[in-house]
Amino acid sequence: MRILITGGGGFIGAHLADLLRERGELGGRRIEALALADQSLPDTAEEGAIRGDLGEPAVMAEIAAFRPDVAFHLAAVPGGASEADYALGRRVNLDASLALFEALAATGTRPTVVYASSIAVYGTDLPELVTPTMPLRPPLTYGAHKQVCEILLADFTRRRLLEGRSVRLPGIVARAKSSTGLTSAFMSDILHALKAGVPFTCPVGPEATAWWMSARRCAENLAHAAVMDVSHADPGRAWPLPVLRLSIGDIIDTCSARYGESRRALVAFEPRPDVETVFGRYPRLDDASARALGLRDDGSADELVRRALGEIH
Repeated sequence: MRILITGGGGFIGAHLADLLRERGELGGRRIEALALADQSLPDTAEEGAIRGDLGEPAVMAEIAAFRPDVAFHLAAVPGGASEADYALGRRVNLDASLALFEALAATGTRPTVVYASSIAVYGTDLPELVTPTMPLRPPLTYGAHKQVCEILLADFTRRRLLEGRSVRLPGIVARAKSSTGLTSAFMSDILHALKAGVPFTCPVGPEATAWWMSARRCAENLAHAAVMDVSHADPGRAWPLPVLRLSIGDIIDTCSARYGESRRALVAFEPRPDVETVFGRYPRLDDASARALGLRDDGSADELVRRALGEIH
C-alpha cells in the first residue's frame, strides 16, 4: 500500500506519520511507501517526501506520479490566518484541495481520500444538541471552505472517481506554542502551562465548553477512517470525530489532580467575547454514527491530558 499525507510536516500530520510507521500496515495491508507532502519537512522524512506548495503544478504532478492508494489530506491554513488573509486561505484550503482531488481522480485508480474537515463547519449559537441533520452555518471563511470541500469530495465519491470520507476534527491538543494562526491555541497552551507550573491567562472563562481530542487519538481515528466500512453510510460521507465535551474548569480540575492543587492559582481569566463565542460554547454532540463506524474519543479527561502531553499512547 502506498500512502500520502499532505500537511505531513504539521502537528497532526507528524503524529499520523509516526503512527503509520509504528504499525507498518493499514487495514491489514503492508505499507510499502509513505510520502509526506508539505512546504517544510524534517530531514528524516521518507525518500518520497514531496516538498513544496500544494498550489504549485509541479508539486501536484509529483503527488499524481506517486499514485497513492490512500491519501490523507491534512494541509490547511488555520482559521485565524485564513480569516486575516482571504486569498491565502482560498488558495490553500479550497483551490489546492480541489486540485488535489482532481489530480488523484485522474490517476484512474480510485484512491481512498481521508479529508481532515473541521467542527468549524457548524457555526455559533448552536442548539443544545448538535445532530447530523442540523444545517451547517460556518461563521468563518475557514469553516466555509471546509464545508465546500466536504461536498466536493462526496461528489467525487458519487462519481466513483475517489473513495472519500471526511472527518470533522475538534480541538486537537497539545500543540507546541507557536504563531500558527490558530485562535484555539489556548486549548493546548493551558495544558502545557499547568504541567510546567507556569502562569496562564485564559481567553475564555472557566465555564467555557469545548470539544477536545488528543493528537494521538486523532491520528488513530484518521487511520481508522481510511479502512472503516462505509458501504451503508450516508452519501454525504462526513462525520464528526467523537469528542470529550469538557469545560476549562474540567481541564483545570484534571491537571490539578494530576500535577498538584497549586496549579489552580496559576490560571487567570480574561475572557475575549470573540474567542468565547466560537470556541467556548460547544453543546452536546450526537456522534453515534461515527462511533458505530469505530471512531472514538480519548475515554476520559485524565486520559486526554496524559495522552495529549505524551505520557501515554
